[in-house]
Amino acid sequence: MDPDEELAIIILVMDYFYRKLRSASRVSQQVSNFSGHNRMIDLLHGNDRHFVDILRMPKSCFIRLCGLLQQNGVRNTRSLSVEEQVMMFLLVVGHGDSSRRSGYEWHHSTETVSRHFNNICSRIVGLAPQLIGPPDFNNIPPLIANNSRYFPYFRDCVGAIDGTHIPCIVDAHLQPAYRNRKGYTTGWEGSVHDARVLREAMSDPAFSFPTPPREKYFLVDAGYANRRGFLSPYRGTNYHLRDRRRLGGDRKKELFNYRHASLRNAIERTFGIWKSRFRILRGVPHYPLRTQRDIIIACAVLHNFLMMFDDVDVSVTTEEDAHDEDDMDQGGDTIGQDAAPLTQQEEGHQTEMGRFREALTESMWACRNQN
Repeated sequence: MDPDEELAIIILVMDYFYRKLRSASRVSQQVSNFSGHNRMIDLLHGNDRHFVDILRMPKSCFIRLCGLLQQNGVRNTRSLSVEEQVMMFLLVVGHGDSSRRSGYEWHHSTETVSRHFNNICSRIVGLAPQLIGPPDFNNIPPLIANNSRYFPYFRDCVGAIDGTHIPCIVDAHLQPAYRNRKGYTTGWEGSVHDARVLREAMSDPAFSFPTPPREKYFLVDAGYANRRGFLSPYRGTNYHLRDRRRLGGDRKKELFNYRHASLRNAIERTFGIWKSRFRILRGVPHYPLRTQRDIIIACAVLHNFLMMFDDVDVSVTTEEDAHDEDDMDQGGDTIGQDAAPLTQQEEGHQTEMGRFREALTESMWACRNQN
């Protein structure tokens, strides 16, 4: 055998082993210590607290959710059970993990993770009509009924309304149109005001907005008009809880604003818990805009599901997360100045609600020493 032939054989052997080493390296990068099935079994039979930390809900709720999704069309596949599919989805929305990282954790390809993520997301969104709906307008919320600071003054209150910002990702050429007043992109073109979002929801029949009966109302902040069905605080008067220490001005209005704020604060706590439980909401990954929207809806469905069957598990939130600080308004007089102008009918409703608020304030002030 001449030297050239020997050199060619050596090169071929080296190339063979090089390719084998690269293949082994790729495999080692794609798998974790557990296969997806074994990881699922380990979680289901492991520590309860660890299960909540990883999947953001207790085991009993997880099992119930899997059953609900099976009724909604989710099926076992050749390689993944329903439970494993749901676990992968919850890991992504609970921690904001990417499909690539989830593929590593669950021993599946990125394409498999992405396909099942989209399927579970759409199935959960399909549960929205069952789990997202208006409050019972005939019942007084326990928080009001059982607290003399709020009852009987707010006995006709059926809930609180506010907006919150969820950062999203849009194509570079669309970013200027979707950038909001806080400097990041959200899912509505322009720096839109909360009042306009509410008006659009109420005027579009497709949304079926749950307008309360004439004598009932939602609590709203000063960014919204004080009109029929929506009770806002007095503008130009201390409103936020942190302002309570600053005395002076109209004490009657301050008392009303203080109690209004402490009751409406429930919506801030809800947003805080929601974003803490599902950390993907702090920055939705680069999915198509429609998928980003569906992720937000799916997280709202899951939150209501957990409120229904588990109340709020404080183990997944902290004191700092309990309020959605980024969405709290930052002052008194400037709030609501850029709200949309009212129609003539709305102005009449505003006058009517203004008289109602004045009567409520006088009653609250007269009985202040009893509470």
